[in-house]
Amino acid sequence: MQQYRIRKDDRVMVITGKDKGKIGKILKVLRKKDRVLVEKVNMAKRHTRPNPYKQQAGGIVEKEMPIHISNIMVMCDACATPVRVGYREEGGKKVRFCKKCNKTIG
Repeated sequence: MQQYRIRKDDRVMVITGKDKGKIGKILKVLRKKDRVLVEKVNMAKRHTRPNPYKQQAGGIVEKEMPIHISNIMVMCDACATPVRVGYREEGGKKVRFCKKCNKTIG
């Protein structure tokens, strides 16, 4: 498996596809498929049956579908733009930093 510079709860921007330009938070990283779930991005409608055991009503549900990891970029809080991410050591810890403004990313 590959190491990614993207983590859960990062703010990201979609750079290609039908949702290009949308910004959202990463909900889940699917490492085996090289995909991520981004909040309110790549929405699809799914028809569900009611399930009385889970107290779940039936109907049409909109939910996020996975998007390929190459189609998103991390948003830097300092410069408010999509940026590339690098790694460096700070105080004996490995931290991520913005390649544009050189500030650490949470």
